Amino acid sequence: MKGPELQEPAYVLHRRPWRETSLMVDLFSLNHGRMTVIARGANSAKSPLKAQLQPFQPLIVDWAGRGDLKTLTQVDVRTGPTLSRTVSLYSGLYLNELLQRVLPAADPHPTLFAAYIDAIRQLSDTMDVEPVLRRFERAFAAALGFDFAWDLATDSGQSVEPGREYCYDPEQGIVFGLSPGVRLRNLPGDVLLDLARDDLQSDSARRLAKRVMRVLIDYLLQGRPLNSRSLFTHLRGESHES
Repeated sequence: MKGPELQEPAYVLHRRPWRETSLMVDLFSLNHGRMTVIARGANSAKSPLKAQLQPFQPLIVDWAGRGDLKTLTQVDVRTGPTLSRTVSLYSGLYLNELLQRVLPAADPHPTLFAAYIDAIRQLSDTMDVEPVLRRFERAFAAALGFDFAWDLATDSGQSVEPGREYCYDPEQGIVFGLSPGVRLRNLPGDVLLDLARDDLQSDSARRLAKRVMRVLIDYLLQGRPLNSRSLFTHLRGESHES
């Protein structure tokens, strides 16, 4: 039997009641990726765990057990940012749901873990959440093997040029010609070059990045809905929708 896991940095992605007084908690951890643990007694009125096991709260956790379902044995809360603005909170919930629904279990992604920490910190400091969401989506896609270059047409091997239009295929990235997997067309080369420089200042760059990343995220979801998206329809229309 494998020994207990000690002092593992982690964040709560989602939690739900389990049996009478416990919680089933989905964690995103540094060295083990997405994990599901049982916090025994955490759903009782006297347990401090119920207040500690909150989304976006940096934690150091211990767990033990065999199989996919572990038992949480210790939780230490660390100081972290607070998502007090509604748009930041909804954005954070979107990131959590992405990780919970798509990331394979027990598959470590330390680079993505670092990107998540950075995204939560940025969301706590800004009302302009779109660049934060787009950059995390890129990191998320890269962790799953779907990264691409904005300035390279993969089918031709040629650099993207201003004044020309391109397509997007989730399996290939930016392409020049039509293929069965193309989901978006008529993407301006000059805007793609802005995105290659990580320039999300213009409305045109933001719209294009959002369109491409929406297609890619939907492709990775394989038809599964994201409940967090509906939250944005009640917040300034769809101006901040992920």
